[in-house]
Amino acid sequence: MTLDVMIVDDSAAIRKILQRVLRQAEVPIGEVFEAGDGREALGMLETRSVGLILSDINMPNMDGLEFLGQLKASNHLKNVPVVMVTTEGSQMKVMEAVELGAAGYVRKPFTAEQIKEKLTGII
Repeated sequence: MTLDVMIVDDSAAIRKILQRVLRQAEVPIGEVFEAGDGREALGMLETRSVGLILSDINMPNMDGLEFLGQLKASNHLKNVPVVMVTTEGSQMKVMEAVELGAAGYVRKPFTAEQIKEKLTGII
């Protein structure tokens, strides 16, 4: 069974790297949707459904924490697992993401093995 995935990051390069890493980690992905910030991602999720979201924390317009909060407040999106992928050094922001309902987090730079390990048990 394949899993449609949304990658939310303001860096197009990071979005492409994450797609490649998911394939290297042998995650059974189907379609991959990309968004440059939380606002764009929420708009896309109005017409698409995904089984997993990978999101940065620090983004313009709507950061990952605000995006996560709105996602978890939505009846039809609240059960989608979200893994934060971030350079955020502040343990406080990472803990806030977990409190908001993130399924986990991975710090940049990351390896395919770290992504695979984090997704085991989530998907």
